[in-house]
Amino acid sequence: MEGMLPETDNKESQVFSDSLSSQASALGELLQEHNGQDISVMDLRGINNWTDFFVIATVTSKTHMDGIEKHIKDFCREKKMEILGSTKKNKDDEWRLIDLGSIIIHLMNKYAREFYELERLWRKT
Repeated sequence: MEGMLPETDNKESQVFSDSLSSQASALGELLQEHNGQDISVMDLRGINNWTDFFVIATVTSKTHMDGIEKHIKDFCREKKMEILGSTKKNKDDEWRLIDLGSIIIHLMNKYAREFYELERLWRKT
């Protein structure tokens, strides 16, 4: 995640930014530990003003998605991170979004991941 943090003179802002980057990376590692596939941690700072990071992973089944979501909730509780919401993006449970405010986690099955191509849509140009 080298070179992701913006230059700033404000030390408090830099510490907050470093902390967000660390939290996003830790969530990516958590997904990997629980067999999430094709994990991507995307720095969206400077691209939009409503979130800073996407953490995206492919899951193999609804049960896998539910299990990973439980681990994310446990992690957030332990780290005192507030979960603002968790939604199923469609009725077939192909995509679940977990909103932490500055970090948005996307758990998607293979088909949703290939169809929506979030990395391509949100890539910095």
